[in-house]
Amino acid sequence: MNIGTVAEKSGVPPKTIRYYESIGLIRPADRRPNGYRNYSLTDMRTLNFVKRARSLGFSVEEVRDLIDLWRNRKRTSVAVKALATRHLEALERKIQELESMRKAVADLVRRCHGDARPDCPILDELDDGKDSEE
Repeated sequence: MNIGTVAEKSGVPPKTIRYYESIGLIRPADRRPNGYRNYSLTDMRTLNFVKRARSLGFSVEEVRDLIDLWRNRKRTSVAVKALATRHLEALERKIQELESMRKAVADLVRRCHGDARPDCPILDELDDGKDSEE
């Protein structure tokens, strides 16, 4: 399959596929005599693995580790679970941070009258009251 076919079937843009190749996340495609990339079904499966892992928020380095674990038939699932557990903990921290931000912004929105008056607690809160001289 050429890069266009793989991109269409996987839903991963060609530019992203080339990027994944350039950073070694997926192996560089074989080249046909005309210079076009030639992807195998294994390449397609790996690309789908990467796409799914990235959609779950795993970093490029985490995906690299997951691929190594996926390919290593002698690995134990404890290593996979440990990696996923660390990722889950990071997601939970981000969710807490986002919830805190959501509450703060919701409070600001609630306090703002949103009328024709110029005063606005949202802008007042964002202004730290300090003048910076440059």
